Amino acid sequence: MTTPGTVPAALRAAATTYADRVALVDGSTTLRFTQLHDAVRATARGYLALGLEPGDTVCVWAPNSWEWVVAGLAVSYAGGVLVPVNTRYKGEEVADVVERSRARLCVVADGFLGRSQVDELRAAAAARGTGGDALPGLDRVAAVVSIGATTAEGTTALASLGDLGAAVEDIDAVAAAVRPDDIADILFTSGTTGRSKGVLTTHEQTLAAARVWTRTCRVTEADRYLVISPFFHSYGYKVGIVASLVSGCALHPMAAFDAEEALAMIERDRLTIVPGAPTIFHSLLESPAFATTDTSSLRLANTGSASIPPRLVERMLGELSFELVITAFGMTECVVATMARPGDPDEVVTTTNGRAVEGLEMRVVDPATGEVREAGTAGEIQLRGPMVMQGYLDDPVATAEAIEPDGWLHTGDLGTVDADGNMRITDRLKDMYVCGGFNVYPAEVEAALARLDGVVEAAVVGVPDERMGEVGAAFVVRRADSDLTGEQVVAFLRERIANFKVPRHVELVPELPRNAAHKVLKPELRARATTKDA
Repeated sequence: MTTPGTVPAALRAAATTYADRVALVDGSTTLRFTQLHDAVRATARGYLALGLEPGDTVCVWAPNSWEWVVAGLAVSYAGGVLVPVNTRYKGEEVADVVERSRARLCVVADGFLGRSQVDELRAAAAARGTGGDALPGLDRVAAVVSIGATTAEGTTALASLGDLGAAVEDIDAVAAAVRPDDIADILFTSGTTGRSKGVLTTHEQTLAAARVWTRTCRVTEADRYLVISPFFHSYGYKVGIVASLVSGCALHPMAAFDAEEALAMIERDRLTIVPGAPTIFHSLLESPAFATTDTSSLRLANTGSASIPPRLVERMLGELSFELVITAFGMTECVVATMARPGDPDEVVTTTNGRAVEGLEMRVVDPATGEVREAGTAGEIQLRGPMVMQGYLDDPVATAEAIEPDGWLHTGDLGTVDADGNMRITDRLKDMYVCGGFNVYPAEVEAALARLDGVVEAAVVGVPDERMGEVGAAFVVRRADSDLTGEQVVAFLRERIANFKVPRHVELVPELPRNAAHKVLKPELRARATTKDA
């Protein structure tokens, strides 16, 4: 049997292979693989009726749900390119992604977390100009599709797409025309210059990431997978939704992480797999409900970051009852790069991010000279192989900076690789930090602060946090005649950027420390913030 080379082909194969096995459980909704296939086909026909053509892009701005799975897979089935959007983004951030990706359709969950996402998007679109009926100001968008219990005015309900596309024929032929080397998805990741970059990935690359992860973690159709990672994230989509298609495991998505609810789901549904950032497992262990929850069904945990406390892994194995903890490293540009392996010694699992996955090369390079370093010597981690992205959307300069002519990807992370090939992240070349599993680039936050009245300049750094991994600390120089407060700084940012990007600590300072070249000494600020928080 030929291995499916596209996401639509993988869905069709799953519907045949796993048929009546459960594919998805979300509250009162349960879909088996054949039912999932049918729902995707109906939705894909609706997309075509709304004007989608093969190669067009579709933005999906919604929390984890069974509807997201159907809406997202239907994009590929209709021959389109999926563009997942961060649910924490504000309207202006989403409008930027919609415009740059030239989206033909937008799928939006209106009302999530008490917000009016459709109104936010319309307001941001209107500020960009005129033209277009669905989103004035974004004239390429043909329609907005609503996910959820309510349908915003002027949008099309996802549930109505089946009827809308009833007259569309040969949807399976459209799906079959998709090629393995076609672009499957564009995932936007923040850039060091403060503007997000769209990572281009083909169908065969997306499937390769899902397959290497499921093989390494020994995922089967008997597994029940709690999906906490957002579907807009590479781990939620590729190591979540697509991993289910290639392994037959059942997905149990969470719209927003809540430790008590997650524990209840683990016990009630006898869940076996829980991937997530270290903060997820901290939260489960520290929850008041943990002591009375039966977690004996848990089999596999997959986690990773620059720093995973060995004690946390010990507690995951001993207290949360996981049989296997796999540490890993990846990035949007290469979703699954390194993984520990089943049977690895505890020291490897607790102190490293594992070894390069099948088909991927890894090396350590002196960032100043480009010289390849020997085992155990620190340098920039670089990767090469078939899962490395195609490049950045409409940004050949950034692509050339990220990928060498011979295919080596600059990760921007400093680390070491030991004689056995196990990699340890030690620091970052990029000025990025990871808050609760999400990348935060200080340049973007600093750019937002520059628009606040009373601010002369600002610098943002990441500092360690036991629960979130790292959080932001902002050092703000205000004008001499300003009475700006730290609370006002936070309030201003909360209105303009996603919550995970908003610094948890704000310090008003008379000036920023600089070196002789007038560059801000961020290591000094980081040390200062860490000392104050200790």
